[in-house]
Amino acid sequence: MRLLSGNSRRIVGLCLLGAALLFAQEWQTATDLPAVDMSGLTPAQKDKALKRLRGQECTCGCGMKLAECRIKDPACAYSTGLAKVMVDALRKGKSETEALAEAKASKYGHVVQHKLLDDPVATPIPTANSPMTGPADAPITLVEFSDFQCPYCYKAVAQLNTILKAYPTQVKLVFKQFPLVDSHPAAAISAVAALAANQQGKFWQMHDAMFSGHGNLSRKSIMDWATVIGLDMKRFAADLDSQELKKAVLKDMQDGNDAGVDATPTVFIDGQRYNGALALEAIKPVIEAELKKLAAQGAGKGKG
Repeated sequence: MRLLSGNSRRIVGLCLLGAALLFAQEWQTATDLPAVDMSGLTPAQKDKALKRLRGQECTCGCGMKLAECRIKDPACAYSTGLAKVMVDALRKGKSETEALAEAKASKYGHVVQHKLLDDPVATPIPTANSPMTGPADAPITLVEFSDFQCPYCYKAVAQLNTILKAYPTQVKLVFKQFPLVDSHPAAAISAVAALAANQQGKFWQMHDAMFSGHGNLSRKSIMDWATVIGLDMKRFAADLDSQELKKAVLKDMQDGNDAGVDATPTVFIDGQRYNGALALEAIKPVIEAELKKLAAQGAGKGKG
């Protein structure tokens, strides 16, 4: 699915490297963090708060420090909640140790464990007009709700590709738009751009280009990538501003809301929300179990 030229890949790679280095520096030195209210703290208290936020890991499972998570994933409820509890405790005059203890004892101090597979959604997720890759008759359908500006969705691309390669005839992937517009300002136009490219049969090429450059998303960069992958630019520009495609994005988002999607990426396996890691070694037992269940159901029908 990678159709970017060698030069384009190198340019995108340099842009991503520069953005990564900027991020790495920003969270370690920033004195103001998204949705972290440090008003009322003394300079000494603020120093303590920043020290803890830069040193304590987020409990959402992202592997980042709290300050890093606040900057890179502003929608994370765990880093938001933990930071608030810690800062409030320090504001009340409590020590760093006490503030950390309060944060760990709060509801944000640990990730709530869910079943690996939820029960099937009450209403099947509509997929008829959504971009799909893999065999149309594959017995297992993965439905991914995703956001082109989300760093975790970017990571999921390689993981999902690995799953598809491991199950070339047994799994297909359906992509649904779920831009987190409150925290990712370029997510909405990127979602429309993907559907505009789909109008010309090049969804996955635009998908790959935008995820490769997810740290540099803008109307200009999207137009540049559209040119690289060979779209009819007059038609693409018109589709990028069309109300029809904007409504299609909203429809995907509503489908996600109806299915209980509250973060990206969220993946459903045959209509059941999957709550585990997307690494092949983690999801393989789930897919194998689903294949066995389908085979048993098919054998049962045959006997009837």
